[in-house]
Amino acid sequence: MEKIYKGRFVKKEEAPEQKKKLSWQQQLFLDAKDILYILVIFMLVYVLFFRMVVVVGDSMNRTLVDGDRLLLISGVLYKHPRQGDVIVASKDSFRNGECIVKRVIATEGQTVDIDFHTGTVYVDGEALTEPYISSPTHLYEGVNFPLVVEDGCVFVMGDNRMDSKDSRNPDIGLIDCREILGKAVFLVIPGTDGGQVKPQYDRIGVID
Repeated sequence: MEKIYKGRFVKKEEAPEQKKKLSWQQQLFLDAKDILYILVIFMLVYVLFFRMVVVVGDSMNRTLVDGDRLLLISGVLYKHPRQGDVIVASKDSFRNGECIVKRVIATEGQTVDIDFHTGTVYVDGEALTEPYISSPTHLYEGVNFPLVVEDGCVFVMGDNRMDSKDSRNPDIGLIDCREILGKAVFLVIPGTDGGQVKPQYDRIGVID
């Protein structure tokens, strides 16, 4: 039997072979490979640009509690800390590099002053409005003020000012921006504050 193929007569057996239909096992294998590639890419992006940390201690109450699990934008992407950012840092001079979660109060070149009698924090002469703190800043820890933040550094404090070791303490002092692991951007899993409270799932969301 002959048929017209690309403008000429050919015998049926001369026509190009039709595409082989894949068996369901072969299709499943190909789909699994695609999924694996996607997972590998996702993991690489996560490892390079994000990380998960767990809050330890009460220094960031009320904003964060002990046991909160946070998503960070890693230092690969987070290069320019801003006043008000919640960051995670690691200083070799403090507890062998243990991670600390604090809020950026001032950046390089700014002047920090604290009136420990009124509990007021000033940056460049202006009193900060701090709705996030659980108590005013009455605790003096050894660093003298006013203090000018050095280049490439930030001044940080915990939101729980009466129970936070931070830049007010000489053991921590200013945080070099190279010591910042990332910015905390999202509360993924709420903690229990050492088992004292039930997880409050309505807290899940963007960190202010």
